[in-house]
Amino acid sequence: MATLAPALRGSVAAPNWIREFLQEELAPYPRRMEVVARMVTAATVVMVICETFRIPFAFAGALCALIITRESPRTTLRSSLIILISTLVSTAYVLVSGYIVIGLPGLHFLWIIGSFFVAFFAISAMTDYIAAWMFAFVIGVTVPLWDRYVPVGTNVESTLWVCLSAVVGILVTLAVELVVSRGGPGDDVILPVADRLTAVEELLTQLAERGVIGAGSEQKLVRLAMRGTSLSRRLLLRSDNSQQYKAKMNAVVTIVGRLVDIAAAPVVTAGPLSNSGRKRAQDLAQNVARIRADLLNRRIPDQIPFPADDEASGDVAFLQQMESIVSLIPQAFADSKSLSEYMPTVDEMPKWRLLGADAFVNTRHAKFALKGCLAASMCYIIYNAVDWQGLATASVITCFFTALSTIGSSRQKQVLRLSGFVVGGLVLGMGAQIFVLPYLDSIFGFTILFIVVTGVASWFATSSPRVSFFGLQVAVSFYLIHLQEFAIQTSLAVARDRVVGVLLGLFMMWLVFDQLWRAPASVEMKRGFVHSLRLLAQLAREPVSSDRQTAVTRCMSLRDTLSENLDSVRAMADASLLEFGPSRQRDLAWRKHIQEWQPQLRTLFLTRMALLKYRLQLPNFKLPTEVLTAQQEFDIQSARALEATADRMEGKSSVQEEDIEQSFSHLEQAASTVSLQPSQGALAPQLRTLLVLADRSGKLTMWLNKCV
Repeated sequence: MATLAPALRGSVAAPNWIREFLQEELAPYPRRMEVVARMVTAATVVMVICETFRIPFAFAGALCALIITRESPRTTLRSSLIILISTLVSTAYVLVSGYIVIGLPGLHFLWIIGSFFVAFFAISAMTDYIAAWMFAFVIGVTVPLWDRYVPVGTNVESTLWVCLSAVVGILVTLAVELVVSRGGPGDDVILPVADRLTAVEELLTQLAERGVIGAGSEQKLVRLAMRGTSLSRRLLLRSDNSQQYKAKMNAVVTIVGRLVDIAAAPVVTAGPLSNSGRKRAQDLAQNVARIRADLLNRRIPDQIPFPADDEASGDVAFLQQMESIVSLIPQAFADSKSLSEYMPTVDEMPKWRLLGADAFVNTRHAKFALKGCLAASMCYIIYNAVDWQGLATASVITCFFTALSTIGSSRQKQVLRLSGFVVGGLVLGMGAQIFVLPYLDSIFGFTILFIVVTGVASWFATSSPRVSFFGLQVAVSFYLIHLQEFAIQTSLAVARDRVVGVLLGLFMMWLVFDQLWRAPASVEMKRGFVHSLRLLAQLAREPVSSDRQTAVTRCMSLRDTLSENLDSVRAMADASLLEFGPSRQRDLAWRKHIQEWQPQLRTLFLTRMALLKYRLQLPNFKLPTEVLTAQQEFDIQSARALEATADRMEGKSSVQEEDIEQSFSHLEQAASTVSLQPSQGALAPQLRTLLVLADRSGKLTMWLNKCV
């Protein structure tokens, strides 16, 4: 077999690893050129409009175009009204509150600090990511403007100019997205999953027909593995589907992502597959094709029984691993009959929520806001202490912009921030001002320069999450130098101030997020997985309150927190790949194990949510007292096993006395006894479903317990 890109290995020299990694990241993939074209078109039109009509703070509109265009056309169109409202609300907040405190120096200082905290809290806790970013962005740009010694009317005018620039960026981007969305709407989650399943099917088909994998199929899988599934999960999170659909499809996305990782991994064999291996690959390819067709037609995939054997050859071991992952896809829909049952009707659209269910429960949001507020406030205090007002906008807005990638901060993000600043601010920003702009005498020439820079930044921004922030950092550094006024910037002093401002903001974010509260991605990944185990154990014990409404609310909050934590673990696994140091080999080993355990843990999470309906005694899920008692015993034993697993991962000693198999036997006996009673005959189908779910939950729990 051909060797993989070194991005999936940790044993090669760093320079070669980085070079080949960037080659994979920057390689074209389906629709990448289309997305880049949309980003460049929207940003360029915004720039031309702002320069033509002399609208200052044009960088706000251009950045809006890049951020919003990264989403799918349909998602952007659906959230357009929310984005506009968020922009207008943040503008109104600044105008009203700023006018109140403008004459009170002490209160004015507290207002600035409090505004920073509110903006960072919105980034972390609001449900609509783009709306949250727009809310924070307007505050980050306009609040420092009110610290100038100018008439109040000037501050009001500047705030309205920022709002106008942002609105122009939003409207232009929406117009571009509207044109694109007419061409082929598609399904933003199902289609990427289907594409990955198609790539896996092609690989298996080649194995079945020729016994070896073609270089083209292998490279395609490598690129899919490099891109990851974070975009699909983000689009799913912001979709209008029900929470049940989001949870189940999130599991499917994770499982399929893991399947691609396995398919892209190097397979060491003594030669082409044997005849039995080819037959097994053919059967697996057919099952993958069947699952893909079911998902595209919104049907629940049927359970797939794979043969169990003990052959030790490398090819069969490879196929066995893929079979175990494929079998998890139908299990993700534990208690479902059709995907259509999760699709909201016109009259039953889920209610839009401003904040996430755990906004005031999960301390992560408050901690994130405090850290971001500290970084922005330190920038504010420093540039006022040295009386260098030219740093104001660039330093504070850099803090907010960098906050897009601070959750689970790592060395990877430090490199991306600093390198993006160097390329966008020093090389392209000041370099263009010295060597290019003196030879331009019209907006046409500047437009060509703008398109080239935006195209480069957009190409990086459409890479995987591992390097995409580099492209955005290039854009923000360049735009802050050349798009703040409606004229070509000729003063190097102004460019110097903005470059230093960006550097100050980056330094403060690095100091606060990466030094004062430093946590490498590998550490966060392991800590997050352990936290998921403990949250799942807590969920298994629910409900702890006798009040049903309180219990349901608590369970839903636990569900959202656990689902978000599982996503964070996957993101940290991606980030840890670019971390170096003496512990790299150990960290990569943990990464490999956690990626293997994550699909099973997510499937267990879905199964526990299905069992929770019986514990909550919801309508159509009520159980007789003896069965409910047996289920509670089974759940308690499962929770203890999960906590014992978490203890071992943390290096703590755990004495395992729980017996999940015995408690499941008690549950089976209780269900059998009830089923034999004539008065309880109608409960037989419901009890069978309960036993199937409990059996699946017990096996997954024991599997995790043995693996760790």
